[in-house]
Amino acid sequence: MADENWSLIITPKRKLFDLQIRELIRYRDLIFLFVKRDFTTQYKQTILGPIWYVINPLISTVMYTFVFGRLANIGTNGIPFTLFYYSGTMLWTFFSGCFNDGSNVFINNAAIFSKVYFPRLTIPINNVLSNGIRIAVQFVMFLVLYAYHLINGTSVYPTWYIPLFPLLIIWLAAIGIGAGIIISSLTTKYRDLKQLVSFALGLAMYATPIVYPLSEIPERFQWVAYANPVCAPVELFRIWFFGAASVNKTMILSSLGCTLILVLAGLILFNQNEQNFIDVV
Repeated sequence: MADENWSLIITPKRKLFDLQIRELIRYRDLIFLFVKRDFTTQYKQTILGPIWYVINPLISTVMYTFVFGRLANIGTNGIPFTLFYYSGTMLWTFFSGCFNDGSNVFINNAAIFSKVYFPRLTIPINNVLSNGIRIAVQFVMFLVLYAYHLINGTSVYPTWYIPLFPLLIIWLAAIGIGAGIIISSLTTKYRDLKQLVSFALGLAMYATPIVYPLSEIPERFQWVAYANPVCAPVELFRIWFFGAASVNKTMILSSLGCTLILVLAGLILFNQNEQNFIDVV
């Protein structure tokens, strides 16, 4: 028989850490197709469509202002309630969206994973981009609120670091997807962990300075902020946009180190699980 010339040869992954960057670039159209699919299926038969991206954090902002700002009288370091709670909700929604999508990446996509070949990392990338669209819409609304307070002379002090805002988004996405994939690798075998994760994520928001500033945490509980990698990017956002927050270099380095560990561990577990998770699921 004559030798056959194949244009593509699919081989199993044998390396512990294999990103297959060339394949991801080759399948970039598939990534954008997934993003379009998620956006369309979510808002195809809705009246307000993507406006829900803005309505949800606005409702949360009103509720947090009443409960934490008025009733509990928790300070915001001089930042207006609207900006403080809206920005915190916006960042947390993005992080939790990346985390939830990452923690369900194997279970939610088992059907398509078992039928056709494509680089599996396209799914986590799609998840980040889909959540990126959401925070982009929410950020536009934030800029409207931000401009309103600036025009009215509110005590808000923008800094030259504002153009670096996309780096904070990448930072939060890395934490969310990295931690999510680690959880996903466990929930493929132990489904009941999914319930625990949902409960833990709700508690984690209150361990993050979303509805209160970092300065409100008592000294004896400061270690929680160092152990929580989401604290640093949230506080940096407030420093860059409002000029009012408190975060030190140790916390930033701790968060960056934790982020790196989560991403590397997540990618390694992802490579290992994609080879046999269909048999488990």
